Amino acid sequence: MFRWGWGGRTFAYKRCRSSQLDSYLSEICSDLLVHNDLPTTSIIMCFVDEVWSTLLRSVHSVLNRSPPQYIKEVILVDDFSTKAYLKDPLDKYMAQFPKVRVLHLKERHGLIRARLAGAEIAKGDVLTFLDSHVECNIGWLEPLLDRIHLNRKKVACPVIEVISDKDMSYMTVDSFQRGIFTWPMNFGWKPIPPDVIEKNKIKETDIIRCPVMAGGLFSIDKKYFFELGTYDPGLDVWGGENMEISFKVWMCGGEIEIIPCSRVGHIFRNDNPYSFPKDRVATVERNLARVAEVWLDEYKDLFYGHAYHLTLKNLDIGDLGQQRELRRRLQCKSFQWYLDHIYPDLEAPLVKATGLIINIALAKCITVDKSGLAFETCDVNNKMDHMVLEHLPRATCLEVDQSQKTLRADVCSSSNPYQKWQFGHYYAD
Repeated sequence: MFRWGWGGRTFAYKRCRSSQLDSYLSEICSDLLVHNDLPTTSIIMCFVDEVWSTLLRSVHSVLNRSPPQYIKEVILVDDFSTKAYLKDPLDKYMAQFPKVRVLHLKERHGLIRARLAGAEIAKGDVLTFLDSHVECNIGWLEPLLDRIHLNRKKVACPVIEVISDKDMSYMTVDSFQRGIFTWPMNFGWKPIPPDVIEKNKIKETDIIRCPVMAGGLFSIDKKYFFELGTYDPGLDVWGGENMEISFKVWMCGGEIEIIPCSRVGHIFRNDNPYSFPKDRVATVERNLARVAEVWLDEYKDLFYGHAYHLTLKNLDIGDLGQQRELRRRLQCKSFQWYLDHIYPDLEAPLVKATGLIINIALAKCITVDKSGLAFETCDVNNKMDHMVLEHLPRATCLEVDQSQKTLRADVCSSSNPYQKWQFGHYYAD
């Protein structure tokens, strides 16, 4: 029995908790075969001020429960931690393990760019990204590498199980679930319905195609990762990167799979060790807006319809030229193809709006004046059913003249407040 700490507390951690899982895994996975000539992998763990014992638990579970011939190295990326024990003491402790390398970043990068720093120096054929508060189980690695050996464009994910942050106990989860998202791009887990399992005779060991991966734990061919352009370098700190890499993989010729015989426990924390440029919510929203603009095509309107407040913030999401060029160069499919073939059960209705149509700059409304339109003080009794602009030579936007009396169609400009309109009510049909 060892003692592991979390958040200043110390708990007894008994091997029997994992041995029960090992017995379960050996029972359902013992007949599965993998190739002998699997690729090597570089394990990349990024951390900020991680608890000492939790970090060691993660590293030791990799070293103790992975065939050594497949582990090229374990790269620990210290994203400018403030804890003294994560500097020289960590270096000295890890020096006893030849395959472990510690990379100390000189300034805070954020999770996304810290991972890229680790990927840049990795020497393995495959990159395996793990969080720094996990426990890998016996047989976790070989099934992941085997899928990539079969097809280098497969991205393999373990089943993510739960380590309690209260007493460090290990809890298994149902194998029959996949990663999905709901609007406006909120990640979640969705069980596979029992009737689908029965109809398709899905076994506990069967591979599960996953529309969106959680993003924290996965293996990917290193060359393929860089061919895909890695993560969008314009994403800040943390958040949305799992959506971006998932859409990119599926729409550009790859596959994402959950491998039931690969299981990794994970501590789900309530806090986040990263500092954000503004705040956590604003950073994630900005990242998701970048993803929407590059990958969702016309469905980005659905994203903004469910996150309408973003259209009011004059959000600066940075230059998208390189990401759009990458998508063109990779000859990626449309988001409609993704919906049709990968995630057909996603509810993707058009967002509709009713009520007053208010100009953001002047806080007045479009009203009906006999057979024409007028621009006047808002009156809840004077609403429009619909408005259509037809036969225009180019894309134009409805604009109010600064005299506040007339309306016109003009070239669209995202910075022109006289072209910004808000409806009274929004809903999804």
